Amino acid sequence: MIKRILVACVLGWPLSTKAVPLMDLVDIEGIRGNQLIGYGLVVGLDGTGDKNQVRFTSQSVANMIKQFGINLPPNVDPKLKNVAAVTVTAEIPPSYSPGQTVDITVASLGDAKSLRGGQLLMTPLQGVDGETYALAQGAVVVGGLNATGQSGSSVAINSANSGRVPNGATVERMIPSDFSTREEVMLNLRQPSFQTAARVVEAVNGRFGSGTASALNSTKISIRAPLTSTQRIGFMAMLEGLEVEEGRERPRVVFNSRTGTVVVGQGVRVKAAAVAHGTLTVTISENPQVSQPNAFSGGQTAVVPRSDVAVSQDKNAMFKWPDGASLDSIINTVNSLGATPDDVMSILQALEQAGALNAELIVI
Repeated sequence: MIKRILVACVLGWPLSTKAVPLMDLVDIEGIRGNQLIGYGLVVGLDGTGDKNQVRFTSQSVANMIKQFGINLPPNVDPKLKNVAAVTVTAEIPPSYSPGQTVDITVASLGDAKSLRGGQLLMTPLQGVDGETYALAQGAVVVGGLNATGQSGSSVAINSANSGRVPNGATVERMIPSDFSTREEVMLNLRQPSFQTAARVVEAVNGRFGSGTASALNSTKISIRAPLTSTQRIGFMAMLEGLEVEEGRERPRVVFNSRTGTVVVGQGVRVKAAAVAHGTLTVTISENPQVSQPNAFSGGQTAVVPRSDVAVSQDKNAMFKWPDGASLDSIINTVNSLGATPDDVMSILQALEQAGALNAELIVI
């Protein structure tokens, strides 16, 4: 497996902070999407539906056709092959009203081979409170492919057991929100920071007057806003465009051990440190030999194992980082060594343990 090093480096960025729109830093409390979920049936499959052992699919079909006046005899298994039980999920954006549509995701719940060509029957979508907020129905669009031959050979591209229905759900009920009835608007910082919270309060009060904003903690900021809906919307529009200087955050180094990816963020610096990193290699080779006895000795020909063991160790010289070495200095040093991602992880972890790295190490 070929491993790669991916280093995120924007050398043109200055170390000083820049003013960014307030909407890029905060979320507004009460203005968020809401998740919905439902259980439904996908029909019209070309023999790729759930098998007979998935009992709840047959039971769901029997309950559905019973509503149309068709009753199956007791203990009769319809043995359906073109039907699959699925879960249906969706997210309603904030303030969506009845009649608006949203995309839905359909995923197989049983052992169906593929949902390609299927049609989702009408499915109620419920919120966490158990109330129905949308109805879903439509043709399932599947991006994957799964084919199996008579010999057992198969080929799969992506996943054929899940798909989407664009605009497949219609909102039937608006999800209530207390945003318009609150006396104050709460802003939640996406990255908690006392510096950022203080600068947001300073910028808002400087624009709209003293006492308009107050920081409750490093994450939450309270804003006094107009009560009438039109004035509040206009006030929030001006608030979103307000320029604020973001507080400094601790730099991060992210390791992904599964893919061999190392991402070093801007602002990472090291203190003066000397590092030596060597590699010990053990090589074992097997060279079996044939033992042939002399004539008329009564012996038998045999294979005798022979192993050659060699040990080698790379003699890498110790290298030194000066105090306050910047990101490009770290990159140049690592690249000059020809280090692998595992080597980079080991070196940076050792630097962090030695207290010479001013960054947060994150392993994913």
